[in-house]
Amino acid sequence: MDKLEITYRYGTPDAPDHTRPTEPEAARTRLNTGNTAFASLLKGLSDTGATRRRVVDVDVEDLGMVAGEPGVPRQRPFAAVLGCSDARVPVELVFSVGPNDLFVVRVAGNGLGGDVLGSLKYAVDHLDSIQLVVVLGHSGCGALTAAVDLFLQPAGYLSLATSHALRGLLDRQLIVVQTCARQLARAFGATVTERPGYRAALIETSVAANAALSAYTIQQEMSRMNPDRPRAVFGVYLLQSHEVWAPRIDASGSTGLTYPPHDQASFVAFGDAMVASDRIASLLT
Repeated sequence: MDKLEITYRYGTPDAPDHTRPTEPEAARTRLNTGNTAFASLLKGLSDTGATRRRVVDVDVEDLGMVAGEPGVPRQRPFAAVLGCSDARVPVELVFSVGPNDLFVVRVAGNGLGGDVLGSLKYAVDHLDSIQLVVVLGHSGCGALTAAVDLFLQPAGYLSLATSHALRGLLDRQLIVVQTCARQLARAFGATVTERPGYRAALIETSVAANAALSAYTIQQEMSRMNPDRPRAVFGVYLLQSHEVWAPRIDASGSTGLTYPPHDQASFVAFGDAMVASDRIASLLT
């Protein structure tokens, strides 16, 4: 089996400039490029026993290790990330970034509760370095899977009667699941529920739609306070390929973080593009 070696290193000779992005599109490009590098490192592992290496250069200031300047390093992330709590999604590794590059908030199902919105608002209000807010879902999300199973077997909801916290978490997701079920039925007909891959397709469409809707909501909240606030983007980390995927309305591909729909018409177009994507269609065949 090939060996993987990911090193965080400071003082690398001829290391590229660690200057942080100063506008949203540059931040999105940095994250997408980093994910491409991470996914490529893990792609096509073989039994040769070769060592694959990836070096992530770190600025010593981000570790508080500047000679003659003792003290606590200043926060200067260039993006805030709302991710799921799932331990299989190491956010900094996914994007090939180091310490102090990302302000990360993690909660099951990357849902938008009051604490989450408050944390993101704090980051945007107090850290001028932030150029982008990212919502990162992931394939096979446990929270969305639980919501899909409740949707398909409503009797299971009774078991949540005394679990207020879990019920509150899943209630938010059920709205997304119901919408995705209607979208699949509209695209493939009412008999889509009889296909063997229907449950898997409903889970994955719900994951993508939940991330897109969260990014849209965050964008609206930030724009309401200040139109010059950072942009919001979304994507889905695929556990199998290690790539970030997101359906697009246009024909620009599906790899990497992208911007969410911005109104009702674009959400409809997004739903059509999502269920027509190769990833979702393949689950139904």
